Amino acid sequence: MTLTPRKLNTYTMFKLPAAYMCGVRTKHIDNEKCIVGVKFKWINQNPFKSMFWAVQGMAAEFSTGALMISKIQESGKRISMLVTSNKATFTKKATGKIRFTCNDGKAIDEIIEKAIATGEGQTLWMQSVGVNEEGVVVSTFDFEWSVKVKS
Repeated sequence: MTLTPRKLNTYTMFKLPAAYMCGVRTKHIDNEKCIVGVKFKWINQNPFKSMFWAVQGMAAEFSTGALMISKIQESGKRISMLVTSNKATFTKKATGKIRFTCNDGKAIDEIIEKAIATGEGQTLWMQSVGVNEEGVVVSTFDFEWSVKVKS
């Protein structure tokens, strides 16, 4: 099954309702990158009239996770995945429409190949950069994903 933005958004609605209600939506996914958008609105604001950091984190994590899910499905193997660590940097107030982009598709291919070849768990740091409508970076999230072939 090829993942599409529509399928991922339906998944979000049923499996991640908090993200869906806050406006997290997949805009694009292909073999190399995933773009997830979220729009600043009343339900996802903080007391400082900008987007709550956790909402940005949901969108950023989903951009990395959706790409990982796609690559695992493509491999045809049963592989578990888990975020083991993360870090974030905030550089500007997040207002308006924010798009989080992860471009780590090739790195995922390599780590999945290694996990399949060795049978051992592998880790990979993936980055998602949030940009506002003016093209200014508002936040950068790094997630360490762990993958392991299920026995």
